[in-house]
Amino acid sequence: MYTICLVEDENSLRELIKMYLEKEGYKVIEFFNGHDALNYVGQKSDLWILDIMLGDDISGYDIIKKIREKDKNIPVIFTSARDQDIDKIIGLEMGSDDYLAKPYSTKELILRVNKLIDRIYKDKEPNSIINYENYIIDLNKRAAKENDKEIKLTTLEFDLLILFLNNKNRTFSREEILKNIWGEDYFGSDRAVDDLVRRLRKKMPNLNVSTIYGYGYRLS
Repeated sequence: MYTICLVEDENSLRELIKMYLEKEGYKVIEFFNGHDALNYVGQKSDLWILDIMLGDDISGYDIIKKIREKDKNIPVIFTSARDQDIDKIIGLEMGSDDYLAKPYSTKELILRVNKLIDRIYKDKEPNSIINYENYIIDLNKRAAKENDKEIKLTTLEFDLLILFLNNKNRTFSREEILKNIWGEDYFGSDRAVDDLVRRLRKKMPNLNVSTIYGYGYRLS
């Protein structure tokens, strides 16, 4: 799941954009002032949508300057209600990837977000990589990371993680998990499944694994 940082001080517009982005499957972190956005720069984000003119003494220009100090490649979309030619030129000079003049179509903004995400990430992302929340899972290396920090998983924990990720929103019974992880020849107690799920949850607490009482588990 890609994380979009949305900086917009018009409440109704910000909520509308957030709704559309979440429908597209993005995680949205919203800011209604420049100070909060500036303090967040450098943390988890895959794309920024910046309104140039904000309600405090911090502008979109201040924010993109700090973004580019931290990361020269993260995509940034500028929006502004001022003279679009001037803002567009300044934004491009400061490293923005796209620009939309207000008022604009929310659907057009979403299309531009999708296009940037595809160009910057998906075309470069090998099929062996799975993104979930703030986790990056490399199937080939059998490795999992959170914010560039490695998560040490056992073989069984990793196998269970991949089973869940490849079958999101599917409910597995304990017996099905036993067969998939331990194999057909395993004759131990299905409580081994509960213990394995518990360990995986502890190491990766942002996994949304639900317990289906009396039956099994589901990742959503």
